[in-house]
Amino acid sequence: FTPPEQRQVGMVFQEYALFPHLNVAENVAYGLPKNAERAKRVREVLELVGLAGVEKRMPFELSGGQQQRVALARALAPQPALVLLDEPFSNLDAGLRSQVRAEVRQILRQARVTVIFVTHDQEEALSLADEVAVMMAGRLVQLDSPHRLYHRPVSRQVAEFVGEANFLPGQANNGTVTCELGQFPSGGLHSGAVEVMLRPEAVQLVADEAGAAEVIDCAYFGHDQVVQLRLDSGTRLRSRLLGTAGDFQRGQRVRLQVQD
Repeated sequence: FTPPEQRQVGMVFQEYALFPHLNVAENVAYGLPKNAERAKRVREVLELVGLAGVEKRMPFELSGGQQQRVALARALAPQPALVLLDEPFSNLDAGLRSQVRAEVRQILRQARVTVIFVTHDQEEALSLADEVAVMMAGRLVQLDSPHRLYHRPVSRQVAEFVGEANFLPGQANNGTVTCELGQFPSGGLHSGAVEVMLRPEAVQLVADEAGAAEVIDCAYFGHDQVVQLRLDSGTRLRSRLLGTAGDFQRGQRVRLQVQD
């Protein structure tokens, strides 16, 4: 048994868990030995997280993003070998979450510390991590780089969990796979019946009255849009396009182009 203070593990809790009766400097110094270097180390980590000058403030005087950075500074102050972050952005609103996520990513890179980051948000996992581990029912099902995890999931379950995906029945043979949308390289040795996964952004649309698909709905988000499609066979697909790709309307006929 190793006492907690000797484990060299820092922790940032989901609720931050700042001591309400201690000011910022006292919170950050909590896990540090009481010696001449203590005040210096507090100043260093507060500067690292962009909070120099707020040492005397109380937690209730800080914004949610500032409280999150104080919690991170407290975890980094003892110079741990490992930092654990338990869904640290879940209490922030959507706009602030994106900003703080980018700030924390930069802080952790500057600190050059190993981090285990727990999140249910796939966007957070893909944008923050060098490696992503997907756990299901208590088992590790895939450990990979964000790019490979997204584009080469090991199962349909992983593919559906990490982002959105279309699935079509197909036949694989000699390194190619044939499905309703055409023939594509399969990147594998498997032969026989398969499921073909297409991410929505791989399905591009061109307005064409003779096209093989009909637009049944469109959700426009400004920077991008998601178009729901029905093929003549009845198969339904989703396409994610740039917001500038065109103004697609329900009932419009379109031609599909699949990007590798």
